[in-house]
Amino acid sequence: MPGTGWTEIVALVAAYVVAVLATPAGISGAVLLLPFQVSVLGTPSPAVTPTNLLYNVVATPGALYRYWRQHQAGGRLALVLIAGTLPGVIAGSVIRVELLPGPRVFDLVVAAVLMPLGIWLALTRPSRPDGPDRPARLIPVPVLVTLAAVVGCVGGIYGIGGGSILAPILIGSGRRPAEVAPAALASTFVTSVAGVITFTILSIHQHGSVAPDWPTGLALGAGGLAGAYTGARIQSRLPDLLTRRLVGILVVAIGARYLWSGLS
Repeated sequence: MPGTGWTEIVALVAAYVVAVLATPAGISGAVLLLPFQVSVLGTPSPAVTPTNLLYNVVATPGALYRYWRQHQAGGRLALVLIAGTLPGVIAGSVIRVELLPGPRVFDLVVAAVLMPLGIWLALTRPSRPDGPDRPARLIPVPVLVTLAAVVGCVGGIYGIGGGSILAPILIGSGRRPAEVAPAALASTFVTSVAGVITFTILSIHQHGSVAPDWPTGLALGAGGLAGAYTGARIQSRLPDLLTRRLVGILVVAIGARYLWSGLS
């Protein structure tokens, strides 16, 4: 673990690098930053979860503003996702503190999130904007709200807003990425704010490290904000398929490491 004063610098640089790599692959840097916090920064459990959510709070407004300027606010889809993920992330935050405070079971949760996501990244091809439209198999709103609640719960436990999980499901159902991206991002931002507030309230009545590590979280967010912008700028210069497969293999490897740790 870096010494006092250096933790924030290491967090900022790492978040920048992770966001540069993750953004062209279409995933949030928060997915990879939680393992980094645990293994390198030594952020205590369960405070690592709200600290990771704080990353989203700081890092996502820039992209949301960009979408807003492009008249892509997420619309009704964003409201549906928020209706499900908001109560889900609150429930997940309570579960994290009350039922999963220890590191061993949480290692299995990390593996359960990372390995399917990594496999999906490594095996699927990115959709081409100039390709033929696939027939939409839109998920009914009640089912989508329920699905978003489950994903929000997972996000509250792990420390992600849920957009990285919801986006591939929605795109796979036939929705256009241009519609899904701002809606998933808006859901991630709102649920991350709710998660940080929930953990902060829970910390009042709990012993140990429950509240977010504010300096580390803010440093992560600042690095992620700059890194996501850089990643978006260089995305057109990178081979999409190779980028996704390399990041997918990396995510699977990290997930396998946490699976081994949780089972050992």
